[in-house]
Amino acid sequence: MPIKTVHTTAIEHVSILDADGRFDEKLGAGLVPDADLVKLYEHMCACRHLDEVAFKLQRSGRMGTYPQNMGQEAASLGASYVLNKDDWLVTCYRENCGLFWRGVPMESILLHWMGDERGNAMPRPHHATPIAVPIGTQMLHATGLAWAAKYRGEKRIAATFFGDGATSEGDFHEAMNFAANLDIPVVFCCQNNGWAISVPGKIQCSAPTVAQRAVAYGMDTIQCDGNDLFAVVHCFRKAVHQARTTGRPSFIEAVTYRLGDHTTADDARRYRDQAEVDAWRKRDPIIRLRTFMTARKLWDDAKEQALQERVEREVAAAVERAETIAAPARTEFFDSMYAELPADLVLQRDTMQTHGIGQDPSQIEGAVIELPAKQGH
Repeated sequence: MPIKTVHTTAIEHVSILDADGRFDEKLGAGLVPDADLVKLYEHMCACRHLDEVAFKLQRSGRMGTYPQNMGQEAASLGASYVLNKDDWLVTCYRENCGLFWRGVPMESILLHWMGDERGNAMPRPHHATPIAVPIGTQMLHATGLAWAAKYRGEKRIAATFFGDGATSEGDFHEAMNFAANLDIPVVFCCQNNGWAISVPGKIQCSAPTVAQRAVAYGMDTIQCDGNDLFAVVHCFRKAVHQARTTGRPSFIEAVTYRLGDHTTADDARRYRDQAEVDAWRKRDPIIRLRTFMTARKLWDDAKEQALQERVEREVAAAVERAETIAAPARTEFFDSMYAELPADLVLQRDTMQTHGIGQDPSQIEGAVIELPAKQGH
């Protein structure tokens, strides 16, 4: 039998506003209105300042380990800008900017890293899941949320974020396989920042692009400049439209870079060349956007000064709210676990004891519990 080609593919790379300020007028025309662009820029600056303050909080012993977002603000922000308010945003831990756009308060992020579980209770109207620290697990959550929406006949979709290292996890492949084979409307976005802590991308993936991994699952896939807000919006708008109208998942590889350490427990100087970091600083999404806005007469030094002063006040207020929050009641552990708390856990909650339960719980000192009648065997 003759040899024939059974599949060919091409993966596009999208860039609209490059690091040198060149703007593709054709692709970028009307993509983001000027008023929205200013607001998006302000959110990136707020996220960057929170990073700076959070770093100091950790170094002064006022907060636990913290992963800075600086350098990667554009990807999650562009996604949140495109998504509907009732779509699910399922993040890992470098998507603060997208969460802020959806209305999640800054103190929620601070509380999480301060070890306060209330930082994981994302306000329900914002349809954002708690920050996921285990690598790759959130992709399964996103697939499940979108699957549930499909089952209910809703047009709600899910978008999930993860790093390049997460694409080596089994959870990633399971989520991709489920979404592709069952037509689940999920947008998978890999923030490829080149490093999985200290492991370089070339070891994580031998293919030229991470985006190629989606081809095996029959997904539409694309790569974009993850530091270009316009390119992110362009790619997400296309992916979200497809998910909402066809129910099919898709994959976006946002090529970006973390300008700081992996977390405050890391020292990236041990494994990254400073020349590499310096080169990526020139591609900073905030500087890039500010240069563009200034050239278009949308921004100036006076507006920048006013913004910095406002952001400093907002972040300081968020820190105060996080540090002065009233201590949680011990019962909250139980009250937040079930919609209707089982009788045995009601007993544990009200007595704060577990010994003796299953023998004669009524004898526990201080217990005032109405026990259900014994059932026959």
